[in-house]
Order: sequence, then structure tokens, then C-alpha cells
Amino acid sequence: MAYDLAKSLIGKSAIDLTEDKSKKVLVLGVGNYLMGDEGVGVHVIYEMEEIKIPDYVDVLDGGTGGFFLMNYFDEYPVVIFLDATMDGKPAGSISVIRPKFAADFPSALSVHDVGLKDMIEAIYLQDQIPDIHLVTISIDELTAMNMDLSKAVEDCVPDTIATILKLAEKYKVS
Repeated sequence: MAYDLAKSLIGKSAIDLTEDKSKKVLVLGVGNYLMGDEGVGVHVIYEMEEIKIPDYVDVLDGGTGGFFLMNYFDEYPVVIFLDATMDGKPAGSISVIRPKFAADFPSALSVHDVGLKDMIEAIYLQDQIPDIHLVTISIDELTAMNMDLSKAVEDCVPDTIATILKLAEKYKVS
């Protein structure tokens, strides 16, 4: 039973980094799936795995972030982060920013704030830096040991996917 649960929490899309990614956009959802709305980035990735998305878009469940994700930044020219934020806006609000530095990220990126900001700072120290965008979904609270999204956050998932795909389309290389 525990194996089935763990298997269901692992995204279907395996990304082969030996393939050329120079004409692709990576959508990287981060968040803790076991913290209610805080895991919305991962929930959206799972929804995107279930629909037809353009061939130039790869999706990845980045979990709670961390330096193991840095390999992807060497391969993709454009990375779209997707994360929850506690920014005081109504739950389910969608925002798109183009951060230049870790300090440009919203100040309340939930429980993995430090790890994500540290990783972004490290990326900016590299020679080749992808074009980074951040799509955030506003949340009201963290709910430990809960895999469900609140109604307001769940309702914004289709609009979030549309926002991401529209942003990715701007970077489509023929």
C-alpha cells in the first residue's frame, strides 16, 4: 500500500537530460504535496501530465526544490517555476514575474523558501543562465498532512495551466 501511494506521488514524466533541450521550455512545479495548498505547484504539474501539451514543453515535479534540480538549468533555455505564495492576495490569485535575483522572488514562498532562493542564487553564479519566470498561486494557509487543495486554489488550476502554456508559447522555437 505504501508503495502504491509513493508511486502515485511520483510524476509520470521522466525527463531524459541526454536529449537536446535547447528548443524546449521546462515547467518546474515546486511545493510540498503533503501540505495542502502549499503543494499546488506539484498538483498543477500532475494535471499537465494528464492533458495534451505542446512538444516544446517539458513538465517536472520539483518537489520541495533543492540543489538536485540545478542540472535542469544547464539544459533548458527557459524555465518556468510554479509555486505557492503567501502574499496577502486572495487565495487562487495567479501572478507572473520575471525574477532577476533570488531577492526578486516573493518573500513568503512557504516552507521551502530558503532552499529555492539558495538554488536561484547558485544558478545566477553559473556561466549560462536560463530565462527564468515565476508563476505563483496565492494561498491563505499551510495545512500539514493534507494532500487536498482548497476550493479557491483548486479552481484556479485550469487558468494557471493556460497562463503557463501562453507564456511558454512566447518561447517556442520552430
